[in-house]
Amino acid sequence: MALAPATMRRLMREITQLKSSPPEGIRVQTSEDNMLDLTGIIEGPEGTPYAGGYFKVKFNITEEFPTAPPKCRFITKIFHPNVSGAGEICVNTLKKDWKPTYGIEHILVTVKCLLIYPNPESALDEEAGKLLLEDYNSYCSRAKLITSVHATPRTRPVEFDTPSAGTAESSPSTSSSSSTSPSPAKQPQQLSIPRSKPVSSAAPAVPTPLKSSENDGAVTVAAGKEKDGRHMSPAPAPLGTADSNVASLVVPPAAAPGDKNAMPKAVTGKRAATGAASSGAEKRKKALKRL
Repeated sequence: MALAPATMRRLMREITQLKSSPPEGIRVQTSEDNMLDLTGIIEGPEGTPYAGGYFKVKFNITEEFPTAPPKCRFITKIFHPNVSGAGEICVNTLKKDWKPTYGIEHILVTVKCLLIYPNPESALDEEAGKLLLEDYNSYCSRAKLITSVHATPRTRPVEFDTPSAGTAESSPSTSSSSSTSPSPAKQPQQLSIPRSKPVSSAAPAVPTPLKSSENDGAVTVAAGKEKDGRHMSPAPAPLGTADSNVASLVVPPAAAPGDKNAMPKAVTGKRAATGAASSGAEKRKKALKRL
């Protein structure tokens, strides 16, 4: 089959453009022996049951091209409402909506959009169209199964090693700067804070309480101990020296001689006897007088 020279030049120019700067998810294969042996590869769009698959579309360029659309069909099995079991594609671009200005790239982009937005109203596969309308989950499960079995190769097609048009490649300077390990963060300077001398938490020593004594009996009883079976109350703790304790006591004036109720004069520097000791001393003095 021979094409017009103008049509051949246009076709070659379009194929070269598709190979050097392809659209996202679209590539083309050609034969070295026959440039008209053209196959398009569509990568399954993410978010669809066809994700992960690579679907081949075979083109048959006729003499009527570009006045008439080329013949094309899926040669990879796919479960889709607008694709028949034989791979025929139902899309208006390949029928009534075709324009001579359209080309191979426009057809492949349209078919890729058909994978994202299927049209169950003009279904060539009635089972797929019915599942899409009535049970979308079952439709997705079936489409994923067919994709995994027939459209998922072990290795990615080599045509996709060519970056898509508009894909920015990282420059060496950017990659080198990103691979450079960041410098460690500067450690904050530690301030040395002088510590004050430790303060002893021990309680101050309490002086030993004075002992209570009886003047005439020469009996000394420690605070809190028992005397003759009687419990003695502890002596009061000194507020200062012994002299200050004596000064704090009120001593009545001396009574006339011979007064039996007179108390002995307090001696400076000694602690006054208790009321019980004084009464005992008076009793002994009375006994001596009777003798």
